Amino acid sequence: MSVLLKKAPFPNISTKELVEQIEAKKKCKKKLPTWYNTSNIYYPNKLNIEQTSSEVTAEYKAKILTKKTLIDLTGGFGVDSYFFSKYSSQIWHCEKNENLSKIASHNYQILDIKNIKTVPGNGIDFLKNTNQSFDAIYADPSRRSDIKGKVFLLSDCEPNIPENLDILLKYSDNILIKTAPLLDISAGLKELHFVKEIHVVAVENDVKELLWIIQKNFSGETQIKTVNFKKNKKELFEFVLSEEKNAKTELSNPLEYLYEPNTAILKSGGFKVVAKKLQLFKLHKHTHLYTSKHLIDFTGKTFKIEEVLLYNKKAIKKMGIKKANVISRNFPISVAEIRKNLKISDGGDIYLFFTTNSENQRVVIKCARI
Repeated sequence: MSVLLKKAPFPNISTKELVEQIEAKKKCKKKLPTWYNTSNIYYPNKLNIEQTSSEVTAEYKAKILTKKTLIDLTGGFGVDSYFFSKYSSQIWHCEKNENLSKIASHNYQILDIKNIKTVPGNGIDFLKNTNQSFDAIYADPSRRSDIKGKVFLLSDCEPNIPENLDILLKYSDNILIKTAPLLDISAGLKELHFVKEIHVVAVENDVKELLWIIQKNFSGETQIKTVNFKKNKKELFEFVLSEEKNAKTELSNPLEYLYEPNTAILKSGGFKVVAKKLQLFKLHKHTHLYTSKHLIDFTGKTFKIEEVLLYNKKAIKKMGIKKANVISRNFPISVAEIRKNLKISDGGDIYLFFTTNSENQRVVIKCARI
């Protein structure tokens, strides 16, 4: 705010533009450290920064799509293309916003990247007017502004991938589509064909994107791969759709340990297969919490069960808990209502799971995080 009240210190740069640069750069500190720590980078508005891939997710994409030549149809600020350039010999960065294309081109020069060709224009149109084929095509379609609500389809995005998929497959046998995590996986599978893999990518237990790998004429089963990037490790879990469909899980009341899957697994829909593969019991058919007698290495949060109570306000109040982490799973009362009713503030080392057990009883499980 103080900068806005002062005269711009640089010739040919307005105070407004300077403020926009400062705000956009701040957004990059953790998300895009390469750009943040490089002098003479020019930034677009902060909305473009918010919408772009992080370095963590961009590098993950680049490593699963190592092809010699690649065209990025929706280049944007250029983060994905930058990381693709580390694993490919030649990249085409298409961006219909001419100003954003210029910004990306300038920054590639500053970053000393020589194998990216920036193309100001519509990526689909560029494809239609070229005689060249590519080893891979990448696109990050954005939801059209006239689409309201949280539920959306790929056909609601720009570019419309389902409508143009046959065209894309004329120019490459390998296509990678990035979508927002709000997209329903089953809906996406109905709109697309030849889907070889779907990657559910989370960072610190927050799902950031879905990646759809399409291989021309692929006829096998779609493989679901989940990854959750944590500070010191990656949590990985994968399965094919038929495994989830055919998996039979056993139910049990809480035993010695309680497990809460990471958000990537929950988004993938692998509720039964995770129990089967890791030899765990589910608490209830519709409760995506798991239990075991012996401790296992789990792709999510692990807790030691200390006490299990039938849900009863008086009994819970007698426990004397004033502060706890409250989690509601397959339970008719929200976390906010539970806190209000029981006068429990947020935080501390105690975890209280309000859920439904295998006998359809409402229970409270008191735990300690491992």
